[in-house]
Amino acid sequence: MIVEHEESGFILLDAALNPVAFNPEALRILAFPEIPERIYRPSLFLFDKVHRTLVSNRGSERAEFVKLYKSGKRTYRCRVFRLDHGDASKSRDWTALLLERNSANVGALSELSQRYDLTAREREVVEFLLQGMTSKEIATRMNISANTVKAFLRLVMVKMNVSTRSGVVGKITTL
Repeated sequence: MIVEHEESGFILLDAALNPVAFNPEALRILAFPEIPERIYRPSLFLFDKVHRTLVSNRGSERAEFVKLYKSGKRTYRCRVFRLDHGDASKSRDWTALLLERNSANVGALSELSQRYDLTAREREVVEFLLQGMTSKEIATRMNISANTVKAFLRLVMVKMNVSTRSGVVGKITTL
């Protein structure tokens, strides 16, 4: 069974940093490598995970959060939005956290495409590869077979004169 995942995880926290709401992708990102459906109390799990891994300053008055979060081989940018409902009589300052896949530098990818004369589909495969996706995930995203993804990757490797997927990634980091 192929499961399509959203790009971003979302968590809404109350003033005490208790999860009020979250989407399934946030749980998947923060639970990795565990299977989210096996987590008995997701809110309690997220509370603990937010406090242990996303809060960067434990003792200060206003919580600060990490800028990047690593989940397996994938890196996510942690964007923080402070929410104020406008009623000064209530202490309800909430925080929204958005965990977005940290995508590769678009300029470097564009330069790579021009330098190695990549087709649009080859470039798309490389873009997903740089996001840490597997061939199967890329295939699902592009609506093609995993074998077709592997064929695109072989073409890219030949054009770039590398022999591995990591060689492709290495070329873009040297641009």
